[in-house]
Amino acid sequence: MTVCVDAAGPDAARPYVDAARPEHPTLVDVGNHLDEAFGIVNVPNGVWIDEAGTIVRPPEPAWPAPRPAGSRSLPDGTPERFVRMAEAASRIEADPEAYVNAVRDWAANGRESRFVLSPQEVVARSRPRSAAHAEAAAHFALAEHLHRAGEEEAAVAHFREAHRLDPDSWLYRRQAWSLISPIPGPVGRLWQGPVDGHEDDWPYEGDWLADFERDGGQRYYPPFRP
Repeated sequence: MTVCVDAAGPDAARPYVDAARPEHPTLVDVGNHLDEAFGIVNVPNGVWIDEAGTIVRPPEPAWPAPRPAGSRSLPDGTPERFVRMAEAASRIEADPEAYVNAVRDWAANGRESRFVLSPQEVVARSRPRSAAHAEAAAHFALAEHLHRAGEEEAAVAHFREAHRLDPDSWLYRRQAWSLISPIPGPVGRLWQGPVDGHEDDWPYEGDWLADFERDGGQRYYPPFRP
């Protein structure tokens, strides 16, 4: 199954699910429960769970499609920010073919697949939850609740605290940025940053493009490990 992690709810996710036309169950996680259960810090991520309900690979980047094509695939008139974001995304290091081949090997060979990890390896590769990470999760959950209640200013304060306590979680950052887009409409949720000339109105320390360029993209996705 696939799960869309989106605090904005099913209506925000529906156009993308409909466009993908999945032939399997697709859920919408509005409460960020996947992070609480598995430690997911970015999307797309995949978790392998076998027929017995045992995790045989913990969360890792899951690439079912070719890597982004960059700004070449954008239509004329695309805002400059989207052009820069597309160019940045095209520099993300990813190996979709290796991951897809691993999934197919697991589907064909089950527990005999060379990509299935032992319980000890699963634990070793899983992201531990420190006290700071647990506190960040609490702040994030409260922020989402306040946002749904219309208490935007209070929500932002708790989103900011979640970002401070768990700076490696792109999921926390992307969710908060998309909920307060300065651009109206569904496309605006992808903006995830201030409008030129109105930077002082942006309530967060970072945004998608600034944070990605600051880190050079190295921390955005870890490489696939067989």
